[in-house]
Amino acid sequence: MRSGAGGRGSEIRRHELAVFLRSRRERISPEQVGLPRGRRRRTPGLRREEVAQLSAVGVTWYTWLEQARAIQVSEQVLDALARTLLLDASERAHLFQLAGAVDPTPAAVCPTVTPALRELLRALDPIPACIQNSRYDIQAYNRTYSRLMGNLDAVPPEDRNLMLLVYTNEEWRSSVVLLEETMRVMAAKLRVQQAAHLGDPAWKLMLKRLRTESPEFCAIWERYEVVSARGKTKQFRNPYVGLLTVDHTDLWLAPESGTRLVTLVPKDEETRERLERLHAMAVAGGWSESGSG
Repeated sequence: MRSGAGGRGSEIRRHELAVFLRSRRERISPEQVGLPRGRRRRTPGLRREEVAQLSAVGVTWYTWLEQARAIQVSEQVLDALARTLLLDASERAHLFQLAGAVDPTPAAVCPTVTPALRELLRALDPIPACIQNSRYDIQAYNRTYSRLMGNLDAVPPEDRNLMLLVYTNEEWRSSVVLLEETMRVMAAKLRVQQAAHLGDPAWKLMLKRLRTESPEFCAIWERYEVVSARGKTKQFRNPYVGLLTVDHTDLWLAPESGTRLVTLVPKDEETRERLERLHAMAVAGGWSESGSG
């Protein structure tokens, strides 16, 4: 584990991690992860080799993990195990804590998002607004933003990353006007930010997911294009109120970490009226006010 193999504390931690993994594995049916049950299944839940296969790790290595052996566990592997075992936010946090690792995804609590910033997000409604970091993790958002391109509340916190959504989420992709240009510009801006985070586990994890899940990203990323951050006019096909034309502005909260407040101000009166309707729908429906973070 990250905390090392020595000492009684590490031994207890490894044992607790092993028990926790086994208990989560045994509660999941094969059908929940798209596997056939078969007639000879005696193991409750998933088999160890099934968890290993779904998480892209070796069977022997995973077996050692459940046997509480002193082996190293990376953040990427923990993330894969959390997804395979269908862990919720609390269980995911517990997994990383037992492993002595820091969760690199937006599911972790973000200290940048203060109560004052959450209040600011609420005050900006019906102007869509969110807080992002340099990886495009969406750390918090207001009610109007929650339905700007579909239903952000329905997206698991660890998947609330604008790059992942634009490259892999069909609902978001269908809402973006000029999708190809948007993907290219976002990748170019991401590459500029990546230069300051080479070797960062969270960045490595996100880029690995994008390469695995999106052939489009692989092709665009290999162009090695770079572009600086800039505001611009954008359009979205909102599924609830129709076409929206907005001015995108980044307000930097912590330039050294790339944390910024993103606002999408209506470009015309028609968009303003549609955003007001969208916000009214959000309030009437009890939609989210601040999202994750």
